[in-house]
Formats: sequence, structure tokens, C-alpha cells
Amino acid sequence: MTGEGTMRAVDAPRRAAYDPSASDAELREAFLAGEIPVAVYGLGKMGLPLAAVYADVCGNVTGVDVDESVVETVSGGGCHVEREPGLPDLVADVVDRGALSATSDPVAAARAASVHVVMVPTLLDGHEPDLSTVEAALESIGAGLSPGDLVVVECTVPPRTTRDVVVPTLARISGLEVGEFGAAACPERTSSGRALEDVRGAYPKVVGGVDAESTRVASIIYGEITSNDVIATTDAATAEAVKVFEGVYRDVNIAVANQLARYAETLDVDVNEAIEVANTQPYCDIHTPGPGVGGHCIPVYPYFLAGAFPEVDAGLLHAARDVNDSMPEHTVALLEAMLDAHGVDGDAPTVLLLGLAYRGNVAELRYSPGPVVARELAATGARVLAADPFVDDWTEFEGVERVPMDLLDSQNVDAVAVLAGHDEFRDLDWAAFDAPVMDGRFLLPEDVDAPVYTVGGRWPR
Repeated sequence: MTGEGTMRAVDAPRRAAYDPSASDAELREAFLAGEIPVAVYGLGKMGLPLAAVYADVCGNVTGVDVDESVVETVSGGGCHVEREPGLPDLVADVVDRGALSATSDPVAAARAASVHVVMVPTLLDGHEPDLSTVEAALESIGAGLSPGDLVVVECTVPPRTTRDVVVPTLARISGLEVGEFGAAACPERTSSGRALEDVRGAYPKVVGGVDAESTRVASIIYGEITSNDVIATTDAATAEAVKVFEGVYRDVNIAVANQLARYAETLDVDVNEAIEVANTQPYCDIHTPGPGVGGHCIPVYPYFLAGAFPEVDAGLLHAARDVNDSMPEHTVALLEAMLDAHGVDGDAPTVLLLGLAYRGNVAELRYSPGPVVARELAATGARVLAADPFVDDWTEFEGVERVPMDLLDSQNVDAVAVLAGHDEFRDLDWAAFDAPVMDGRFLLPEDVDAPVYTVGGRWPR
């Protein structure tokens, strides 16, 4: 990967990407020269880093987003995505160089681009995948699609989506024949807080086209985007399955850890210690138990199989989801047991929750266990206080009292629960709370001067 980029090639000829007559070297040279313009649809927490890296490499990228405030921010060289090391500087640089621009007009962007990169979320409708956001992006792309264009699906979708949804939709709207344009699944393998590192090559890049030419072009492009290997799969469905399988593995593995954690009291062992030692055996890699599994990825991807292909018995996937979904309630039960062990009297104990986001240093509440713990605690009659430096809108947390970060140490509480491992919590004076702490994220140091409890641990630690 060059990583140097060029100025936007506004006067350069617009080259087709899907061009069987062009050699690998010719396509690579044209891409790096900005002659194959790129449009990235979706400038969210994963889309903006991807667009910025594309721009840094090829120098000719248009970012598309329906949110006018996002477009305005990016157009001015600003970065609305927080806590991504290096991203604000990179966005400012590529915008200043003319390598990246932003628009809220997806059809105009599609008409100008030869490579179309889709990075919009696939949501759930109940337990079934909802492709409406992806389909909306495809409709705009199709309205501006030209012969020789390549459409890249970077967002995570159910396997076979590129083949069964993307290609037919584009053909129907554009009027082009299948084969006049290309399509490939190139799923992101990116985590919040390290997006640039991941996009640039922390892991091998997986690409899979609907035909050989799509795979070839996608491999050439991502060979420049990433410094890591490019792994070309047999087809697009296989590439899509890779990403979904990664998420399903983590969900099932975490469910195993959470299930084992429930044996802690019965076995009278520290399950976390047992897991750590078990993992010294090379065939064992058990994850860590905790208060629940959140975010847009891990709780969602199992339904990209179970919900999209109901003809297959997905008993294991549903069982894992049930275990992980039950952990917030189990965490509340552990908090009640912890309070009882410390002789807290009364029907309305005061409990301080640290972190409502689904994991540390991430401003994401979707499927987060924190709000569920807060709601379940309040239902028991507890007074629930909470602090989270990443949460701006507290209107949806009915019955939860927000505590400013600078007032944490002065709170008179009966118990504290760490539900998200934000860096801001690491240096708190835990002894000042004069209360037991449920460390759900293994945040506290071993020598902390407070009674510490963990999910699956021998009580207290």
C-alpha cells in the first residue's frame, strides 16, 4: 500500500474498474492515479475511516451520507467520529488535498464514480435481517451505475446477499445486463477505537466477487488499500460468510464463558481463574464472562444465519443468544447478592453504574447490557445512579440519575458496578466509595483498596 494518495484527478479520464481488457498493472496504475473515482456510501464510525484511507491511497473519493450535518462536517475537513486515533488528522489532510469530498446526493455520486463501496448498517426486524438501508443505497447506486463499474459490499450482510440481492437490484434499476458491471463482497474487519489500523491492514483482507473479473479488480484495489495479505475466496457468498462466522464464533464462545460463570457459586471456584489456566492448553480459547454482549455486531450476526435461513436448525445459535441476553438479569442478581453479603438493609439501596455503552471507550448503546441492568435494577426498587462520558442523551434512561464524572468520588452509594471499561474510570479512588464494587469488565487493579466482585469469580476477589 502506498498510503500517499494524489490530488483529486478532476481532469483525468474516468476509467472503468470492471475492465477485462486491462492488465493488473494498468488497473493498479489507474486506481492510484485517481482515474478510477470511488464513492463510499455511509460515513459513520466505520465508513468515514474507510473513505479516508481510500482517499489517502487513490486521491479521488466522494463520501456519501444522508445526514447533512455529517456531510457539512466532513466537507469542512472535520471529523464527527470520536475516539479514533489519527482519524481527525487524516480527514483534515485528505480534504485539504482535495482527495476527499462529501455529499448527500448519492445518485450524483454514483454517476461520477466507477467504484461504489457500500458501508451502511444491516439492522434487524425482530430476529430477521432488515436490508432496507442496504437496498436504499443500492437504488441510488443503480440510478447512476455505468458499464464497467464495480460495487463493493464492505458492510456485513447475510451470506448470498451480494449474489441474490445486490446484483439483481442493480441490474433492475440500472437497466444494465449482469456482467456489464461487477460486484464483490469485501467485508470490513474493523473495531471501534482502532479503525484506521484495521482498515490499513491489521488483518488479511477478504474479497470475493460474483465472477472472476469482480474478484480480480477487488483484489487489485484492496492490495493497495491494505498492507496485509488479500485473501480471494471462491465467491462473494463465501466472503460474506467469513465475516458472519467470525461474529457467530465470538457470540457462542462468550456464551460458553457466561454459562461457565454461572457455576462459580455451585463449584466454589473462581471460574475466571479456571478459564485463564484452561487457555494455557493450545486447543482451548475460552473468552471472558461479563454482564452481557452488546454493539451492532456480535448480537446481530447470529441472526444473519438463523433469521435469514430458517430452514436450518439453529439451536446452538439461539441457545448462545439466550445465555448472553440473560446476563444483564444475572448481573442484577449478583448485585443483589453482593449487597446482601455486605449487610445493606432497606428496600432501596443506591447503586452506581459506571458505563452504559456496550464496551469501553465506545459511544455505542445498541444492544448494550448497561441500560438493561439499569432498568432491571430500578424495577427492584433500587435507586440507580449512572455515569458514562460517552453518553450525551440521557432522556431514554427513565429512572436513572446521571452523575457528572467530576462528582463520582463524592457519591454516597451502597454498591458500584463497572459495566463498560472506559479509560476515564481507571484512576478513580475506589476506596472513596466505601462500597463493594462489581467489576464486570476486569477494570480494577489487583491491589485496589475495596471489596471487589466479578462475574464468575470467588466472592470477594
